[in-house]
Amino acid sequence: MSDLIQVNNLTKTYGKQRGIRAVTFNIAEGEVFGFLGPNGAGKTTTIRTLMGFLKPTAGQATIGGLDCWSQATQIKRLVGYLPGEFSFDPNLTGAQILSYLGHLRGGVDQNNVRQLIERLDFDPSKRFHTYSRGNKQKIGLVQAFMHKPQLLILDEPTSGLDP
Repeated sequence: MSDLIQVNNLTKTYGKQRGIRAVTFNIAEGEVFGFLGPNGAGKTTTIRTLMGFLKPTAGQATIGGLDCWSQATQIKRLVGYLPGEFSFDPNLTGAQILSYLGHLRGGVDQNNVRQLIERLDFDPSKRFHTYSRGNKQKIGLVQAFMHKPQLLILDEPTSGLDP
């Protein structure tokens, strides 16, 4: 198997604040990889750098041979991403949010979206502000999977979910 993700001496600093320093790893296609560490260890910073939301101070990261900073738009087509925290207009329903995010992706298979909603036992008819933390997480999981991505990057995917 070839490496789908390559990270070499990735560093992100915030002035005198700690970020990540010289992180190096490779992840092969088909491999499951998890970050473990205490709060503030740099797990989310590494993920946000991989997604092209943060520009690295030094080093390089690629996904599918694409540079995570300069080719971030192309990477987002390959990746299903669940951020650690997210928010939407509190008055939109779950269905409206998923429809909006599907349109941003250029359209998604609505059959797949329905299957994900069913599988997660999620009610998309309620307004975002009425959802529990767990149901907000379910919206995030549906949107991460709905375009059948080649790669999933999930930041704290079980947060707020019951076993």
